[in-house]
Amino acid sequence: MKPVPTTRIEYETYTLPNGLQVILSPHRVAPTVAVLVLYKVGSVNEPRGKTGFAHLFEHMMFQGSENVPREMHFKYVESNGGVLNGFTSYDLTAYFELLPASKLPLGLWLESDRMRSLQVSQENLDNQRAVVKEERRLSVDNQPYARAMERLREIAYDNFANQHSIIGSMEDLDNATLEDVQAFFRTYYAPNNAILVVAGDYDPDEARAWIERYFADIPPQSPPPPVDVSEPDREERREMFLDTLAQVPAVAVTWKIPPRGTLENDALQIAGDLLTDGRASRLYQRLVKQEQIAVSVSGGAEARPAPSLFRLFVLHHPHVDPAQVEAVLYEEIAKLAEAGVPERELERVRAQLLAQRWSDNLYYGMQSPLGRALGLAYFAAFEGDPDGVNRALERLMAITPDDVQRAVQQYLHTTRNRTVMHIQAGAAQGGAA
Repeated sequence: MKPVPTTRIEYETYTLPNGLQVILSPHRVAPTVAVLVLYKVGSVNEPRGKTGFAHLFEHMMFQGSENVPREMHFKYVESNGGVLNGFTSYDLTAYFELLPASKLPLGLWLESDRMRSLQVSQENLDNQRAVVKEERRLSVDNQPYARAMERLREIAYDNFANQHSIIGSMEDLDNATLEDVQAFFRTYYAPNNAILVVAGDYDPDEARAWIERYFADIPPQSPPPPVDVSEPDREERREMFLDTLAQVPAVAVTWKIPPRGTLENDALQIAGDLLTDGRASRLYQRLVKQEQIAVSVSGGAEARPAPSLFRLFVLHHPHVDPAQVEAVLYEEIAKLAEAGVPERELERVRAQLLAQRWSDNLYYGMQSPLGRALGLAYFAAFEGDPDGVNRALERLMAITPDDVQRAVQQYLHTTRNRTVMHIQAGAAQGGAA
């Protein structure tokens, strides 16, 4: 194995008295700075009857606060040459601004003002509820395979915390009251449930002073209730799904696997790359190139702090029996489990990991301020240590053929905890709505 590059993401971290974790990572390569606030709340925190709240707040957070009128957050950032966005996942919600270096105080002020005084009003709730419902129609209800994938997750998991979708249900969004969403904001959008990361071109002493000025007096809230994300061991489940929007049938298979930060999850990350990453991957070569029974194949291992899923998704030709596709998937998994992986093939995956890690992607590569901020925030939130960002690549590069073989044998080369869905293409039969 070739030596792993030793380039580190330098940082320092401290915690304000109100519980806000601060991570500073000066990186003076370009005159830009990223301000990122990660809140430890996602769909996993939503109980039955209140799904979609975390994603709803991804929108609500741009509806104005005490000193920032509605829509002005965008205008302040964009008029100063910056970009911004937010996103919600199963386990977190994050917001960022990428600004010229001189505008660091602006980014900090904007984030602190909405953490302190977001306008959670009936008008804003009604407005953004309608926006989210329309987003659900466009991104889920009217997209091929999207509802099938939502259903697949529902049956792959047994614990409601892990089962339900990020965007939530129409019924729960309709039933959300102002009191419900105000309580959700107070519980989760508090400094003691957040991580602030500042990465890029700035003086850390000046940044600390600005952070103290804007964030230190925001009051903490009671700690959020803990969530049980455990999953039971179980037998295989199978389901047929008619997708009236799909043009091509599909086979989707998942297995429940260990969470991120474990050797097994790391090894299954590598197995996912071996099986599905690119035209040289085993499943692409077998299904698309050699047997020509599939249009595409994708998948791999999630890396959640909860029990995760290993997923395979194959679009196959209409004349092909889905059982034939399944058989190929299991044959290739059996080869990994029984014969292992040659070191030269593992080297190909390692080379891809290195290229992905150190690519100079404008926004998300580790050489960019935002990429650094995201990496530090993820490891601080998910594994309790931002320095994990400096060990993650080394950890993956150290995975051996034996590690991959053992993980595949235990978690994939089995019907235990497996979920299989055959997706019929209704559109191909004239059934599209």
